[in-house]
Amino acid sequence: MERIQTGVYGLDQLIEGGLINNTAVVVVGSSGTGKTTFAMQFLMHGIDQGEQALYVTMEETPEQIMREADMMGWNMREHYEKSLFFIHLKGKNFKKMIEEQLPQLVKARADYEIKTRVVIDPMTPVIWATEDKLLQRELIGKLFYTLKELGVVLATVEEHARPGETIGEDVLLPIYLSDAVFHLEYHPIGGAFNRTLKIIKMRGTAHQEGVYPYIFSRGVGAIVRSTPVEIKDKDKSNFDTVFDEAIKTAEYLKAPAYVIERLKKMKEGWIYDYPPEEALQIVFDSYHIK
Repeated sequence: MERIQTGVYGLDQLIEGGLINNTAVVVVGSSGTGKTTFAMQFLMHGIDQGEQALYVTMEETPEQIMREADMMGWNMREHYEKSLFFIHLKGKNFKKMIEEQLPQLVKARADYEIKTRVVIDPMTPVIWATEDKLLQRELIGKLFYTLKELGVVLATVEEHARPGETIGEDVLLPIYLSDAVFHLEYHPIGGAFNRTLKIIKMRGTAHQEGVYPYIFSRGVGAIVRSTPVEIKDKDKSNFDTVFDEAIKTAEYLKAPAYVIERLKKMKEGWIYDYPPEEALQIVFDSYHIK
C-alpha cells in the first residue's frame, strides 16, 4: 500500500512509513504543543515533493500563518497561489460552507492530477458552532468525507481537558470520525523533552504504541524521538562541528538543496543543551540520506 510521508521527522518510522492516502488525520493537543507546526511541516513536505497544498484556516489569516512559517524557517510565500492555496473561513456559517462551498471546490479540482495535501487548522470552531451533537457529527463527517477526495486531510483540534481526563470530551467526536489520531501533550516540568506524542489510533496500520518525546528545531520543524532521553554531553562548543560535518556529508551524498538549507537553519536555531547527533540522524533517515 502506498504511504504518504508526513514530513515530521521520526514519525513515519512509527506508522509503517507514512499515512494512507485519502484518509483524515486529527492532531489533538492543548495550546503550546505545536499542532500548527505539525500541520505546516506536513504541507511543506508535500510541496517539496511536487505536490499541492490546501490550507483551510478558520481563525488566522493567510498572512499571519505565513509569518509564523517565516519564524520557523519555512518560506511559504514563494509557494503562495502557486502550489499553496488558502481558504480563510470566517463567521459561524460552517454548515453552508461544508455542504455547498467545499464540494464545489473539490469538484473544480477534480481534473487536476497533482496530489494535494489538505490542512484544517484549527477545526475546533466547527465543533463549537453548535451544541447539537448530531449536527456536530454531520458537519465533521461531511467535512472529512468531502476533503478526503483531494488526498490526505490533517486537522488540528484544540484540547481543553479537565483535571484527570486523558483526552478532553470536546474532541471525542473528531477522534471517532477520523482515520488516525496523534495526541500531543505538554508537560511543564522543565528539561529538553517536555512534549510527547502518542498515536491513539491509525486504521490499516500497525503503529507503535509508546509515548514519544519530540522537539522543535528552526528550519526543520518537529523531530520525534523513539528512544529514551540520554544526555551524554552538555559541551555546546562541539555542536557546530557536528552540524558542519553533517552538512558536508549531506552535500557529498548529493542531498537536495532544500535539505542542505534546512540543515543549515537547524544549526543556526539549535537551542538545546544536548548533542544534536540523534536529531540529525532522524532527519537523514527521513530523507533516506545514507
